[in-house]
Amino acid sequence: MTLALGCIADDYTGASDLANTLTRAGLRTVQTIGVPADDLALPAVDAVVVSLKSRSIEAGLAVSRSRAAETWLRGRGASHVLFKICSTFDSTDAGNIGPVMDALRADCGETAVLVTPAFPETGRTVYQGNLFVGAVPLNESPLKDHPLNPMHDSNLVRVLARQSKTQIGLVDLATVARGVNAVQARLIELAGKGIGAAIIDAVFDRDLETIGLVAAEHRLSVGASGIGLGLARALVSTGKVKPASASNEMGAVVGGPAACLAGSCSQATLQQIANAERAMPVLHLDPELIVAGKSEAERALAWARPRLADGPVLIASSATPEAVAAVQARHGRDAAGHAIEQAMADIAEGLVRAGVRRLVVAGGETSGAVVDRLKIPGFLVGVEIAAGVPVLRAVDAEKSGMLLALKSGNFGGAEFFTDALRLMR
Repeated sequence: MTLALGCIADDYTGASDLANTLTRAGLRTVQTIGVPADDLALPAVDAVVVSLKSRSIEAGLAVSRSRAAETWLRGRGASHVLFKICSTFDSTDAGNIGPVMDALRADCGETAVLVTPAFPETGRTVYQGNLFVGAVPLNESPLKDHPLNPMHDSNLVRVLARQSKTQIGLVDLATVARGVNAVQARLIELAGKGIGAAIIDAVFDRDLETIGLVAAEHRLSVGASGIGLGLARALVSTGKVKPASASNEMGAVVGGPAACLAGSCSQATLQQIANAERAMPVLHLDPELIVAGKSEAERALAWARPRLADGPVLIASSATPEAVAAVQARHGRDAAGHAIEQAMADIAEGLVRAGVRRLVVAGGETSGAVVDRLKIPGFLVGVEIAAGVPVLRAVDAEKSGMLLALKSGNFGGAEFFTDALRLMR
């Protein structure tokens, strides 16, 4: 296998988003869960997205896992590696974006790394180094209140400088608008000043194409799926990849029982859960009881099993930000988060044992816990459900008849759960 593009994603839903974006742009793409085993049989592809659950773990562990992924990708011929992060740049002052970027940059010998979470299609833009969500800066948007990595500074030059050991510069929109040569010249200028990474502005899709053409000539880039789109288009336009038709063929029809799990507390997911109540039975779990022990997960499975034969069900641990904050205050943020993730993984495991082969999961941390528990090594990327969310088919022999959708909390339309199940056949 010789890859045109290697990618390392810091969570599973973000990896699905990126794999979906690459597929839409014409790259044959597989998403793996963790660094693949050497004996995992993968089809011939242009890009592999290695999914890690490294966004909110200890920085040193995130670095070691990311370096292992980079080694695997470089060993399969990837000359460029994208470190895929969240489009809201979720990261505390201790990392993990900066430390991982520093380590990967040192490993591959890159001088100046382009960094941008911009993805105009999803309302994420960067101007003068500041991240906007729609028309407002990130720190004024509802997305600022991530339960694990709240973001209260929209200036990404400052944010990344607090995490990284290298100096951080800026490639502004005026430079991007002048095209590839201007961006390349600016990077050379910054590198000459000892600046090792630069936030690059992007407001329009055409900006991503310029960024992709420049980044593709380097060894490393950092950003959300928008820069992945730019890279994919660059690989196609320069003839390095022959575009493939996006295929909706996901193998044999799966059918059978289906279920949805929601662990995200985003406003979008809370509204999607409320809408789903019109189409399927919904069980709301009590976060306090989840933290207290196993009984709430057992209650959820006892509630779900007799209902699966009649149609899909939805089980939600999601709660309002105020309720989540109260649980975190009583039990600690990490302990509460871990307990809820593991409870949802327990439920997912029990649902699969009960015959579920179509599973929709909302929430990045929840998706990571579920896929880890199910021990699925990778996915083929299929039809798009919503922007950034594809249907996924497990690639290993044991679970190859299983379809999943892994959704970041803020992604998807108001009827996401029913839309997903309609396409997961």
